[in-house]
Amino acid sequence: MKRMVCLFVLALASGTAFAEGSCPPGSYPIGGQGVQGCAPIPQTGSGEPRRMVPDGKWETRWGAVAEGKNAADPNGPTATGVAVSQKSKKAATQLALQECKRAGGRECEIRIDYYNQCVALADPTAAARNSGATLSSIVRAETLSQASAMAKQRCEVGGQQCEVIYSACSLSEFKSFR
Repeated sequence: MKRMVCLFVLALASGTAFAEGSCPPGSYPIGGQGVQGCAPIPQTGSGEPRRMVPDGKWETRWGAVAEGKNAADPNGPTATGVAVSQKSKKAATQLALQECKRAGGRECEIRIDYYNQCVALADPTAAARNSGATLSSIVRAETLSQASAMAKQRCEVGGQQCEVIYSACSLSEFKSFR
């Protein structure tokens, strides 16, 4: 009789252990009355993964170069006006034109405008100008060194000696939301 009671207790214990044995580790059984399934055990503390929220943005910056005839000496050097790191194309071109006029220029015109990059202006050297050289070059590029090298190279195409007389960058600026 003792054996019978022991067998009966063992049979009950093994049935209980088997009831949760059909779900993989990290999950628990769900359903009932014949409908059976497994659900993951909820994680404590971590919850949903953290959403990435931008902490700022990159803003475009504009630059421009304007040139005009020298009002004081029509045969003299060209009057130049520049603008760097302006928030809009309109602001950059207006400022460059104002600076050109302030430098004594008349009939000032925008030679180049650019954004999020660099610019360089190369003119013939004084000796080359005395020999009749007049070709100048203005170039925009990704870096200041690239723009300077390209402007000088283009200016010297006809064999004249040139030098970079102006270079600047108007690179985008990061503005934090905080």
